[in-house]
Amino acid sequence: MERKILAAELGATTYPGRGIVIGRTPDGKKAVVAYFIMGRSENSRNRVFVTEGEGIRTEAFDPAKLEDPSLIIYAPVRVLDGNIIVTNGDQTDTIYEGLSEGKTFEESLRSREFEPDAPNYTPRISGWMKFGEEGEKNAAYCYDMSILKSNNGDPSQCNRYTFSYDNPKAGEGHFIHTYMGDGNPLPSYEGEPTPVEIPSGDIDAFTELVWNAIDPDNKVSLFTRFVDIENGAVETRIVNKNQ
Repeated sequence: MERKILAAELGATTYPGRGIVIGRTPDGKKAVVAYFIMGRSENSRNRVFVTEGEGIRTEAFDPAKLEDPSLIIYAPVRVLDGNIIVTNGDQTDTIYEGLSEGKTFEESLRSREFEPDAPNYTPRISGWMKFGEEGEKNAAYCYDMSILKSNNGDPSQCNRYTFSYDNPKAGEGHFIHTYMGDGNPLPSYEGEPTPVEIPSGDIDAFTELVWNAIDPDNKVSLFTRFVDIENGAVETRIVNKNQ
């Protein structure tokens, strides 16, 4: 699949929903992750990202306006032994617990399926960034991505897809999101994660590019993180529309 321009992919539709980008900086030295959320309803838009331990969680910007918290309040990012889990729902905790018990990323997700938000049946998208020692099977850095989705809107069947990327190329990443665009019901993401360029080794420039590329009316919050693959040093940025 042809590698795409990240900003163009992010802005290709007004409502990609929630999205994950994972990759590597152009100099090859840092691992990259971005996670953003969008919203059409007042409840979905009434959110911010806040730091929680080594990860983040969502919380209501105005608690008085919070309605159903079940699918909008969760920890999108958690860290296990230096490795990063990023998802669009509470399956973050499922993966964390499964990995802690010795299960694989894919096995940990077997107990989960798409979100119960008929008629959309929003896919669950997840990522798992792993850091090891140079010379190991997957070298110093690799990542997996997953999507759990209904079978063309039929909730009686969950289709499960896992994609693994060993020793990713410098300046390249992959982008997966929940919806192909706006609609009613919302059309689920199709295909494998899109190969995209990672255009900058500067986290502030990268964060600005992603934030400015997604639809200004529907965007809610953005998390980005760069991890030095050699020494584990971490840089994190959070941008909230509700400040």
